[in-house]
Amino acid sequence: MQTKNQLIRSRLLEFARKRGEDKTFCPSEIARSIDQENWRDLMHPVRLEGKKMVSENLLICMQKGKPMDPLLAKGPIRFGLPSH
Repeated sequence: MQTKNQLIRSRLLEFARKRGEDKTFCPSEIARSIDQENWRDLMHPVRLEGKKMVSENLLICMQKGKPMDPLLAKGPIRFGLPSH
């Protein structure tokens, strides 16, 4: 059985790959896909796992079209695949 962090990580990669390069998605989409009712409780863990994946160059995090640290960002951010 996957831990919560493993589930978040796999969903982040799944959503990024489905969207493809140059497309992004909101972290709330990940949280809602895991728990429709209590998705807000998952927002910090999703951002935290996203930050790890950004540091591993598996994802990018953007805010208003610019790279952003998912834990320092105030307001909406989006994750996506890095361009190669």
